[in-house]
Amino acid sequence: MDEVIALNGVDLDVYAEDFVTVIGSNGAGKSTMLNVISGVYPPELGGKVIIAGKDITMLSEHKRAAYVSRVYQDPEMGTSPKLTIEENLSLAFLRGQPRGLKKAVNEKRRQSFRSALAPLGLGLEDRLTTPVGTLSGGQRQALALVMATISKPPLLLLDEHIATLDPKAAQTVLGLTDMVVQREKMTALMVTHDMALALRYGNRLIMMHEGKIILDLNQERKSGLSVSDLVTWFEEVSGRSFADDSMLLRAKRVAG
Repeated sequence: MDEVIALNGVDLDVYAEDFVTVIGSNGAGKSTMLNVISGVYPPELGGKVIIAGKDITMLSEHKRAAYVSRVYQDPEMGTSPKLTIEENLSLAFLRGQPRGLKKAVNEKRRQSFRSALAPLGLGLEDRLTTPVGTLSGGQRQALALVMATISKPPLLLLDEHIATLDPKAAQTVLGLTDMVVQREKMTALMVTHDMALALRYGNRLIMMHEGKIILDLNQERKSGLSVSDLVTWFEEVSGRSFADDSMLLRAKRVAG
């Protein structure tokens, strides 16, 4: 059996307030990189994960939550359906912190939740006692976004977080993502298959292929590029023809 190397010599520096979009075909290593950063998998061959100047390589996934927050592809993975909106937010607020016997939700914290939800424009600030399982997919993913950012972690990971949403909900959540990241001055990595979205959002774009970073474009270099330009760059850098049409199809479905 041929050995597959998920990540191959990845060396990536992400700077404070960078909003980096990460693209690549299936198997390029995008989600694996996020899994290593968040502690799901350990880096091998002496790799390290350093966030805000601290080496967190040996921290468990639970303890790493103080440094890294993640919004998953499936809204159900980031939220608890049987708990209310305010209970979900309270758990997120305490992520990575010691939890004592103090009441999880009080009026002061409830007011902070309303303030965090109100800018979304979805009315969730008036539904704090609503069970999360009754929300739509888009509402739930918007809540997951607030949950991931409410404790202001040094790094936000967005793992294809609109992939399961319908086009209208996807556009809403993307707009909210951009607003929250800019408002909170977050440092973020957003994985997407969609080249058009990768060009439109963020101040930096990286492309992965076979476990390697093959393109790293800052705002100036990616500004004005088209999907066709990215395909050309991919073929020139990788030495292969662009065969994964799914990225182009997704660009038409979501952006169109």
